Amino acid sequence: MEHREGAETPDTYAARDAAASETSPIAEVSAELAAFVREIKGREAEMKSRVQQQEERLQMLDRKSISPARPALSGAVSEAAPHQKAFDAYLRTGDDDALRGLQIEEKAMSSAVAADGGYLVDPQTAETVKSVLKSQASLRAIASVVAVDATAYDVLIDHTETGAGWASETAATGESDTPQIDRISIALHELSALPKVSQRLLDDAAFDIEAWLAGRIADKFARSEAAAFVNGDGIDKPAGFLTAPNVADSAWAWGNLGYVATGVDGGFGAVSPADALVDLVYALGARYRANATFVMNSKTAGVVRKIKDADGRFLWSDGLAAGEPARLVGYPVLIAEDMPDIGSDATAIAFGDFSAGYTIAERPDLRILRDPFSAKPNVLFYATKRVGGGVTDFAAIKLLKFAVS
Repeated sequence: MEHREGAETPDTYAARDAAASETSPIAEVSAELAAFVREIKGREAEMKSRVQQQEERLQMLDRKSISPARPALSGAVSEAAPHQKAFDAYLRTGDDDALRGLQIEEKAMSSAVAADGGYLVDPQTAETVKSVLKSQASLRAIASVVAVDATAYDVLIDHTETGAGWASETAATGESDTPQIDRISIALHELSALPKVSQRLLDDAAFDIEAWLAGRIADKFARSEAAAFVNGDGIDKPAGFLTAPNVADSAWAWGNLGYVATGVDGGFGAVSPADALVDLVYALGARYRANATFVMNSKTAGVVRKIKDADGRFLWSDGLAAGEPARLVGYPVLIAEDMPDIGSDATAIAFGDFSAGYTIAERPDLRILRDPFSAKPNVLFYATKRVGGGVTDFAAIKLLKFAVS
């Protein structure tokens, strides 16, 4: 067949169909999708690269900031507590370099001691000791407690009356008496404890050494304080209120504690045992009774809580809520085991406003000296605290004496 110029052949048909397909909508969409997928993959690769670079940077910073260290004493140790880390290191190894480099805040409960070999006490440990002391059943719970920075605490007492009288319009006014002021000085004495810990125990991190050590110190301090506040002779220890001179309340004078006798040597009266307790309550002045407390030991409390009045009602009533003290004839009772037992001429029960009658003075700092040499392989921790106490108002406390008169 003769080919004519301009006539369409099979090849031209194919070329024309291919060109049409390339410009069709389906082809355009496919091309756009392919370009979008390529762009997404590129962005994903870029983000992975950036994340990897960031992780490498963080790892480098961690390696620079983390230095080898012993495990902390407690899991509660904070990174922002350098004093805690320093105290941990000192307890374990005796290394006091970190302690010496600390910047001490003046408002802290513990303070650095001057150049007498003292060391900083961790505030958490000191607070644990103080909280245990306050929670113990001792005179500290009801007495007046003051913090001082001197070697003694002086209390000024005005225990006399100002003279006064009735005057007429024309009569001359006479001179009246002037009140006298007494000064009572309470010296501070050193209370010490000497617990010891094995070096192997100090090297172990699974045990909370701080809490254990604080508990040991607090227990020793609490028992020593409680005994001194009641029976201390004032020689290298606080003066206990029972060591103050005592006289029959009918002959009471300042400088003595007044007592009320039960009328029976070494016991209560058989007929009306409650009368002695009522007499004791009303021997105390009215201005002190509002804040008054009975003080006795457990053995005496066991006898007293069996006493009934004339109508058969018990004078003793237990606290209605948890933590509330028991009451005797309406007044709270403090159980202090250092009070004497009921016996001949014993002053086994005290009643009074101890916040006015007895003052405890103490220094706020607590010292701990570490001694790894004296008791090998154990380490001794010599803890000291300065405290004093004494009667500051002789009219605010009365005693019940188990005697005929």
